[in-house]
Amino acid sequence: MLFSKIVRPRFPSAALGLESGNATVVYLERVRRSGFSIKRAATATLPESLIRPSFDEQNISDANALVLLLSEVALSAGLAKQRKWSVALPEAATRATILTLESTPASRSELEEVLRWKYERSFGAPQEELRVSRERLPPDAQGRQRYLAAGIHLSILAEYESVFEALGWQTGLILPRHQGEARWITTNAAPGDALLISSHLEGFTAYLLRNKQPVIARSVLCEAEDRDDELYRLLLFYRDRIVSSADGSATPALDRLLVVGEGFDKAHVSEIVNETLEVHLRALGPVEVGLALPSSELSFDTLAAPAGLATLAW
Repeated sequence: MLFSKIVRPRFPSAALGLESGNATVVYLERVRRSGFSIKRAATATLPESLIRPSFDEQNISDANALVLLLSEVALSAGLAKQRKWSVALPEAATRATILTLESTPASRSELEEVLRWKYERSFGAPQEELRVSRERLPPDAQGRQRYLAAGIHLSILAEYESVFEALGWQTGLILPRHQGEARWITTNAAPGDALLISSHLEGFTAYLLRNKQPVIARSVLCEAEDRDDELYRLLLFYRDRIVSSADGSATPALDRLLVVGEGFDKAHVSEIVNETLEVHLRALGPVEVGLALPSSELSFDTLAAPAGLATLAW
C-alpha cells in the first residue's frame, strides 16, 4: 500500500482524514455482504492556516495545536483509546501518476534507473527527497509496462508522522486522500469504467479505473476558473486515447462517476461528463456506493476518504 511501512498488516477499522479545513475520524462496521455503516464519527473544523496542504512547502503551522485538536476529535467520537489508525493525507500534499515505459528495461538496475528518472520528471524532486510507492499495472494496449506511482516529500510526511507519534497512534497505512475515496468505486464488480474526481481548494485529482485497475491518475493544480477546462481536457484524453485504443470488440464505457470534495459542484461535473462523453450519469452518493450514514449532519465529502480506508479492515 502507498506510504505503508508494513508489508501485510491487519488494517484497522478506524481512520483519520485530513484536509486544509477539517479533520474527520471514523470507525466503520460491516453490514450485509457488501455494505458498511459509520459506527462512530466526528469532524472538527480546523483553524485557518493550521494545515496548508502543499507538495513542496511546510504543511503544519503548529504541530502542538494539531495534536490537541486531533485528541479532542477522537474523544468526541468515542475513540480516545483507539491506537491503530489508517490516515488519508490532504490531496495537495501528495502527487499521483501512471508511469509508462517506452521500452522494456534489460535488467532490474536499468528499470530502477528509468523509474528514478521518471519520478524526478513527474514529481519535480530527486528520489532521495521523496517517499515513492509504486504498483505494477497490467501493460497498456501496446504492451508497454505501466506503474502507478504516488509520491510525497519526506520532510512533509515527517510533519504528519510526528503529530501521530505525539498522540501515541500507530499509523501503519498513510495514503493520499483519493486512494481512500477510490475504494467506493472498486468494491463492486461492475464491468464498466469508473471515474473519481477528488476535488480540493488547489485543484483536483482524476482517477479512472477499468476492471478495478487505474488507467488514468492525474494530479491537476489549477485556479477555480480553470477547473472546467482542465476536466474537459482530461475527458477528451480519455475519450480519444483510452476508449478508442481499448482492446476487444466491445468498448468499455464510463458508467460510474464519483465526485468528492470542495471546488466542484457534483451536478455540474456530471453535466460536463455527460456532454463530453455522450453518456447519462449522475454522481454517486453514499447510498449508491454502499455506505450508510447515520446522520444527515455527516458529510460524505469529508467521510469518504477515511471511511474508504477503513473498509480495508475486511
